[in-house]
Amino acid sequence: MSTELPTPEATCEWGAQLAQSLKAGDVIALCGHLGAGKTQATKGIVAGLGSRVDVTSPTFTLVHEYLDGRVPVFHFDFYRMDESAKVLTVGWDDFLDEPGVVIVEWADLFPDLLPGHTRWFHFESLPTGERRVSEK
Repeated sequence: MSTELPTPEATCEWGAQLAQSLKAGDVIALCGHLGAGKTQATKGIVAGLGSRVDVTSPTFTLVHEYLDGRVPVFHFDFYRMDESAKVLTVGWDDFLDEPGVVIVEWADLFPDLLPGHTRWFHFESLPTGERRVSEK
């Protein structure tokens, strides 16, 4: 099933709706090219979980933590990682054991690091400028 997202606001709203079903221990994998909507979706998820923090992509820091919502959110970005061992050095396994939601942008770069219960979403840009998200 796929959903058309005509605006960045619609992408945020999609994320906020997804957040309503999330609970501690959930892992969300967001895949798609640069500018496809992964960070916008994350903004919606984090806001939908009750956080008031301004969400930015953790491209250079690898992980951002948002602790002020209904459940903590650990937001990863694998884009600049060139090997899975580097992800493990930041305590990846420890984050998976935390009582929060883990969101990973560019998760498809290291799919073997994600647990079996991960929900995978693929974002794409359409020629019209809209976005489409599909759950894998």
